[in-house]
Amino acid sequence: MFVKNVIAHQALFAGLTDEQLTGLASVIVDKPYEKGEVIFVEGTPAKGFYIVAQGRVKIFKSAPDGREAVLHVFGPGEPFGEVAVFQGGTFPAHAMTVEKSRLLFLPRDALVARISSDPTLALNMMAALSGRLRQFAGKIESLTLKETPQRLAAYLITASELKDGADSFSLDIAKGLLAGMLGTARETLSRALGRMVEEGMVAVEGRQITILDRTSLEALAAGVETL
Repeated sequence: MFVKNVIAHQALFAGLTDEQLTGLASVIVDKPYEKGEVIFVEGTPAKGFYIVAQGRVKIFKSAPDGREAVLHVFGPGEPFGEVAVFQGGTFPAHAMTVEKSRLLFLPRDALVARISSDPTLALNMMAALSGRLRQFAGKIESLTLKETPQRLAAYLITASELKDGADSFSLDIAKGLLAGMLGTARETLSRALGRMVEEGMVAVEGRQITILDRTSLEALAAGVETL
């Protein structure tokens, strides 16, 4: 029942009947992971994709000098690895849990068999994958065209919107991981956040962020204002 409830709220499987969801749930592997456990490494065959049921997973690239570039952090209800699966190739990056997690694994062969006999499932997944590509295109634009303060401001605005526009919210991930997501060093991120505090845009207490001047923060995110 747990697996079925998780996939029932997935955009990938929106519109499926109860019978279809039951059939899909029957081929899914429900597996627990400890914090810091590797899920897959870059270059390994993509034999299936994952959905985060509980916890968080980071997708990252490793440089020869040991540095990490965090491409994305996925939380409960989010799928990852699906693009590589449908290409029939290999995973383009590494995946690792950043906290104790519970993941649902959908084997490629079983999923393709169901897609072949169910056009509704195929159309839903195409739409969801298109949305994911737009998301990554936006991230690439942000990393290449914006400075760290702009990226951070945009992230904070988005985090607020995900909390129904709340001015005060808690960061879901550690600052070191956030720095990797934003393509910067932790020290640079801390300086940018410190400047935002000095300018009266936000207040910070641990992981708790309070937006004090939303207009200025949005202007910074848009590149109209600079720090």
